[in-house]
Amino acid sequence: QVQLQESGPGLARPSQTLSLTCTVSNGSLTTNFYYWNWIRQAPGKELEWIGAIDYSGGTYYSPSLKSRTSISRDTSKNQFTLQLSSVTPEDTAVYSCIRGRKTGGEAWLGDYWGQGTQVTVSS
Repeated sequence: QVQLQESGPGLARPSQTLSLTCTVSNGSLTTNFYYWNWIRQAPGKELEWIGAIDYSGGTYYSPSLKSRTSISRDTSKNQFTLQLSSVTPEDTAVYSCIRGRKTGGEAWLGDYWGQGTQVTVSS
């Protein structure tokens, strides 16, 4: 059973860079055809896809967040990391990592997902 778990600070300050890590257990980031996604959901808003890294290390980003987003991985640790720069209170949301065969707007159809972690951006 593949498991994903998010970790990182629950509080970020405006203008700082948010860094979240997803740790994968009983699975490999290099398994063919899978995408490893980050999504978020702010209060009262729809689920939003942030970006992903695929099985070969290729990255994909939401056009609306691309300029502030970077996703990387450490295959030796089975971890992939989201960095979101210049955060504002509008970035307050529950952030989740998801594995699946799809990415972008259909990332939420993935077969495994983390429990989600609350991130609050506040001064």
